[in-house]
Amino acid sequence: MSQTITAAVLTQSGNNPAPYSTGKPLDVKPVELANPLPGELLVRIDAAGLCHSDLSVINGDRPRPMPMALGHEAAATVLALGDPDERGIAVGDRVVLVFLPSCGQCVACQSGEGYLCPNGAAANGRGELMRGGHRLSCDGAHIHHHLGVSAFASHAVVDRRSVVKVDADIPPETAALFGCAVLTGVGAVMNTAAVRPGESVLIYGLGGVGLAALLGALASGAQPVYAVDPSAEKRALALELGAAGAFAPGEEEAARGADVVVETVGKAAVLATAYQAARRGGRIVTVGLPNPGESLSINALSLVADGKTLMGSYMGSSIPSRDIPRYVALWRAGRLPVEKLLTSISPLSEINSLMDKLASGAAIRQVVIPGA
Repeated sequence: MSQTITAAVLTQSGNNPAPYSTGKPLDVKPVELANPLPGELLVRIDAAGLCHSDLSVINGDRPRPMPMALGHEAAATVLALGDPDERGIAVGDRVVLVFLPSCGQCVACQSGEGYLCPNGAAANGRGELMRGGHRLSCDGAHIHHHLGVSAFASHAVVDRRSVVKVDADIPPETAALFGCAVLTGVGAVMNTAAVRPGESVLIYGLGGVGLAALLGALASGAQPVYAVDPSAEKRALALELGAAGAFAPGEEEAARGADVVVETVGKAAVLATAYQAARRGGRIVTVGLPNPGESLSINALSLVADGKTLMGSYMGSSIPSRDIPRYVALWRAGRLPVEKLLTSISPLSEINSLMDKLASGAAIRQVVIPGA
């Protein structure tokens, strides 16, 4: 059994020249969605955010099996359960979708590091769901899932381990941001770097993840918090949100020597600059996803002589079932005003034009409403 839904499908990774509004690499079209298997859910996508992780599949920085239905940051409503005895989730629940399901059985999961689950990562790399295979198809051919979610669609079938239940009163366009921008950015600060009150923080890149990291630093009591980005508009927003200073690249000399430096751009050259900007004994956290062909060059001696710590942070080192409720609580308390990161709310039909704005750096977090 299946149903016809609408999804934005990419048929080729790389060799998709901008402007995307002209080339239209994402084809918004009817596709078939199979019913959920036991341990899976059928959800209606209420809102989905655009992230550079989606753009990097389009431009080829992160090659993935094709064709693929993109989108991985979303809020949804549960419509059906693959297993009628499923516990902890019910039809009608509002959920945030998570872009890495964890198996719960591997060494990483058993060690409290489900964000490093090799089984979830392998399923994502194959473009499949955790239980194997595909639930999307068109004209009899499989369509791959993006990070187990494929949220640029009216509906999706996802693994139960790819959702976290949240309160239904959270606006869907706000709830969606907790699935990636907030989980990654706030988590990088609170979990990976474990920022302490009074520590100084410097953030490179003010997209959705970078600004979420800024909010997380402020919520953690960091002072001062500085930011670097080429966009004057984004720097102004950082100041509005509470940054002590915001600088164009190359002008951040006053902010150097920070206790913690967070790199969110996804460029090896920026990461090298971030490493240099940390004080002796400082911590450098990178969450950006550079092209696999890029390499980082740093002075090897400095790791010992300067006592610096360089840390990668995937999914903000977060346990979604634990951290999303924590971050929502901070949002309710007014300490994580993530709704201020919203740039626009648009119908799914505008997805290619929105990707142009994302690629140009003109947007922070654009959200599509597939049912609009």
